[in-house]
Amino acid sequence: MTAKKDKPVARKTAGRKLPAIATLETTAAGAPVASLVERIYDELEDRIVSLELPPGAMLSEVTIAREFGVSRTPVGEALQRLAREGLVNVLPRRGIVVTDISLTGQMRVLEFRRDIANFIARLGATRADASERDALRRVAKAFLEAAASADGPRINEADKEFHELFATCAHNNYAAMAMAPLDSLARRFFYAHSMDIGRSAQLHADIAVAMADGDPVAAERATHALADYLDELTLSTLDKPRALAPRSSHIFRPLAAPLASTSAKTPAHVGVPADRDLTSLRA
Repeated sequence: MTAKKDKPVARKTAGRKLPAIATLETTAAGAPVASLVERIYDELEDRIVSLELPPGAMLSEVTIAREFGVSRTPVGEALQRLAREGLVNVLPRRGIVVTDISLTGQMRVLEFRRDIANFIARLGATRADASERDALRRVAKAFLEAAASADGPRINEADKEFHELFATCAHNNYAAMAMAPLDSLARRFFYAHSMDIGRSAQLHADIAVAMADGDPVAAERATHALADYLDELTLSTLDKPRALAPRSSHIFRPLAAPLASTSAKTPAHVGVPADRDLTSLRA
């Protein structure tokens, strides 16, 4: 397929709150903290991975809790999870900072991710149930149709569904838990660089079809092919400046121009005082 390229578009999220989260805690007596933690984590992870909260940004537990309309307890737990996954660092007496994006770090993520992904693909091809195989075929078709028409939102949906299905089909919680942070770190790296959505969509579709067909050999071969492409793409960034413009959810973007065109306007590290509102970081 021919690569489609376009410029990244910043999400307009200034002043956004999460009413569902606020409602859950303030109106439901004894609301489960775990559900709040998961939803706050999902929101913050999306902002970090999409570069809405760029490397070097300082985060404040108090400010985040105020923005979401919740107590500090679930926010603190969500931030600790982000720290364990390598997306933020907790600095004693200084605050919480979004981690940098590095080529070395990305290569280490990819070398470990390759083995975990191969394991999941092989296991998923044999363990997926009938409904999961049907879903894999649907997502493969969605990938190819969306790439052919350069339908960014539809590719995003297919990407999200694929990654959820991929880990689920193995029916191994430990593998799924190992894979989740690797996907987040890898996805953030690719947000900062261009990606050939046609080729990526085809490679993901190949994995989905092989798993749906119950062919562990083909599934592992297709997963190796995707890993090779991600390695190639990562190494190709060596001589390309990184742009940290915020981008909407998920890595598959129809990109018409190299992101390097915006790099001169965007510093590699963006930090803000820990007590500043997160909305100041958004376009």
